[in-house]
Amino acid sequence: MYKIGFDNNKYLSMQSERIRERISEFGGKLYLEFGGKLFDDYHASRVLPGFQPDSKLQMLLQLKDEAEIVIVISAQDIEKAKLRGDLGITYDDDVVRLIGEFTGIGLMVGSVVLTKYAPSEKVNHFEERLKKMGYPVYHHYVIDGYPSNITKIVSDDGYGRNDYIRTSRQLVVITAPGPGSGKMATCLSQLYHENKRGIKAGYAKFETFPIWNIPLKHPVNIAYEAATADLNDVNMIDPWHLEAYGKTTVNYNRDVEIFPVLKATFDRIYGECPYKSPTDMGVNMAGNCIVDDEACREASYQEIIRRYFTAYCAAAADERRSDELYKLELLMNQANISVTDRACVPAARELAARTGEPAAAMELPDGAIITGRTTDLLGCSSAMLLNALKYLAGIDDDILLINPEVIKPVQQLKLGYLGSKNPRLHTDETLIALSISAVTDENAAKAMAQLKNLNNAEMHSTVILTEVDAGTLKKIGVRVTCEVHQS
Repeated sequence: MYKIGFDNNKYLSMQSERIRERISEFGGKLYLEFGGKLFDDYHASRVLPGFQPDSKLQMLLQLKDEAEIVIVISAQDIEKAKLRGDLGITYDDDVVRLIGEFTGIGLMVGSVVLTKYAPSEKVNHFEERLKKMGYPVYHHYVIDGYPSNITKIVSDDGYGRNDYIRTSRQLVVITAPGPGSGKMATCLSQLYHENKRGIKAGYAKFETFPIWNIPLKHPVNIAYEAATADLNDVNMIDPWHLEAYGKTTVNYNRDVEIFPVLKATFDRIYGECPYKSPTDMGVNMAGNCIVDDEACREASYQEIIRRYFTAYCAAAADERRSDELYKLELLMNQANISVTDRACVPAARELAARTGEPAAAMELPDGAIITGRTTDLLGCSSAMLLNALKYLAGIDDDILLINPEVIKPVQQLKLGYLGSKNPRLHTDETLIALSISAVTDENAAKAMAQLKNLNNAEMHSTVILTEVDAGTLKKIGVRVTCEVHQS
């Protein structure tokens, strides 16, 4: 059952105020490393029900007159045509997309930085593309001995070789298409250059996860480890914070490991580091905005199980993905959950066992469980979808929403002209047929009107879904898991 567990309005207010405080702590100039996704943080919205996917963006809009954005991309990622997996586009194309998204809502994009810079045909072409759009491009270089050789890094032969990024506002948000782009190094390079120019500037980090002021093994934090299982990120108690303040806080391995370098860099630039721990660097207020801990725990359990099934299907297709699956199994053990804690899983499996065919089940936001079995006309996902719409519209189960005579011509089209071997309707085809029926059938129209109420529903299929089915269900807000069908 879907329940709100996070106060989004409180978050927007607290988060923007905390950033303003941090700006003032450094005398009016702050470089803010922005981790995670700005426009579409669906992971956060799943584990913190009530968190809006664009919350971080809305928070920035409250600071838009004070902020400018610098986008960082590694030249090596351009050269390798690295893809952003969730969008299926290259990092360089995503930079252009981000510029359009930011400027389209009134945020200022000041420049783009090419880190680990080395000229090449691809890199040069991308740089010219940005310049034609009117955006300055700066070069930052690979530094020998990075990140351990502090003497070399914090010198004219290290950060000093990098271009100085010209900025005009007191809050400079450093963001990137994905991890490993060089956001932190860009921030520290700017501190070095600002100091050389007699300008006092500060650095802070904004990462939503792990949440520093909830327990290490809280399901929300375990869900973050599940989301980054392929990166081998590990949540851990911040030892620096514990030693400095005697208080337990949560951070993750990469920040804990890099902190000695950051501290030494600050010491060398300013004479002393303003931070005593990685936790001190952060400005994340999300933990203060959880209003229903149990709702967030349950949402996080579901996210961990969903991640497990995703890894399970990936490992079934490619044994090289098995390590990710093993890690997720360990995380499920830590959370003391199993796949059957996802209510739609046992319901789908029971129906599949009873019919001998693939089956699907959905847990609606009100907690109702709706199932669908494979028929001659419909796949199990399509049957389940229609059954769920009937339930929500209060339509008797034995009433047909789509006349079989409407479905048959669609099947003939698929088999006879489109080269399909499966006559059953996919979910998108089912919804098109339903929308046609809704023109003359009152029940079909009532069912169509309930589509919006499938948002935040949970679904499981005992067979791996086609990309079409998975994509259609995602568009209407259904969170899907599936497994390999056992014949």
